[in-house]
Amino acid sequence: QVRLVESGGGSVQAGGSLRLSCVASEYTYSRTNRNCMAWFRQVPGKEREGVASIGKDGTTIYADSVKGRFTISQDIAKNTLDLQMNSLKPEDTAIYYCAVGGRFGLCYLFLAWFDYWGQGLQVTVSS
Repeated sequence: QVRLVESGGGSVQAGGSLRLSCVASEYTYSRTNRNCMAWFRQVPGKEREGVASIGKDGTTIYADSVKGRFTISQDIAKNTLDLQMNSLKPEDTAIYYCAVGGRFGLCYLFLAWFDYWGQGLQVTVSS
């Protein structure tokens, strides 16, 4: 069983920053036979959407809405995944999820491509 535990959510004013962290089980990539980790987010009543992904090789993909503001990083040795969020906007308010997945060695932010999920944490950005 792969476990993903997020931390670091909270409330911040627009323009502020937050850093999300996700601790994964040891050997998550080999145990899941997947190549990617990612952050998704979901607003009540809307579909979960991809925010950013990172492959085992360090290749990153960002949603257009967060490019230039968010940075995804990982430490494979420590089994951690981080998301540095700067210049936050009210529309970034959502529940954020850490995820493991990928297909064909690619890490596109397709919801169906991600199979393992954390419990989620709330990020609230006030105007």
